[in-house]
Amino acid sequence: MSGVDPTAVWLWLAIIASGLYHGINPGMGWPLAVSAGLMDKSQRAVVGALLPLSAGHLAAMLLVLLPFALLIALVEWQRPIQVAAGIIVIGFGLMRLVDRRHPRALARIPPARLALWSFAVAIAHGAGLMLLPIYLGLCATSSAPDGHTAAARVIDQNLAMALLVALVHTAAMLGAGGLLAWLVYRYLGVKFVARSWFNLETVWAVSLVLVGVAALAINVAEWR
Repeated sequence: MSGVDPTAVWLWLAIIASGLYHGINPGMGWPLAVSAGLMDKSQRAVVGALLPLSAGHLAAMLLVLLPFALLIALVEWQRPIQVAAGIIVIGFGLMRLVDRRHPRALARIPPARLALWSFAVAIAHGAGLMLLPIYLGLCATSSAPDGHTAAARVIDQNLAMALLVALVHTAAMLGAGGLLAWLVYRYLGVKFVARSWFNLETVWAVSLVLVGVAALAINVAEWR
């Protein structure tokens, strides 16, 4: 275990934790899986709804991460890119705190189009932005040699890391959301959600700000 980087371990745990949070948050769609199961009176319908919801969420994560996977290959701009990412996350979190309304465009997407709905919701809530500082922290390019071949190798590594981060995060989301959907469908009932749930939007917005501040503070300190 002496060769394990503790920072990397904590970053991966953060990726899993954010996925679990997205899975627990009903705003990311697991109640739609419960609804599908109740309408079809089938547990298979619950699972069938969870898959496109997860696919849409995964696509939203990749849409945010992949452009930065290319940018971070510019080794000389690595630190400014990470600082900019922290500022973006903080700004979006503050915006979510000030404006709690859901974008009107979301209301125009029928819930039956689960993958598209999940993709749009994840983008609107800044779900991928939560992963951005964590992902950039995992991309260690400062020791990469110069040259086109080396740059291409760094890009390949970063793209693979972006895919892995998005997959691990989405798997955690699917596990948490799927478990809740099954419990509500099989045992708890929809009244449990109405009676027991609370609004997680403020928690989500604050967590975005905290992640952005932490990333910004770490990078500014290392920059100096």
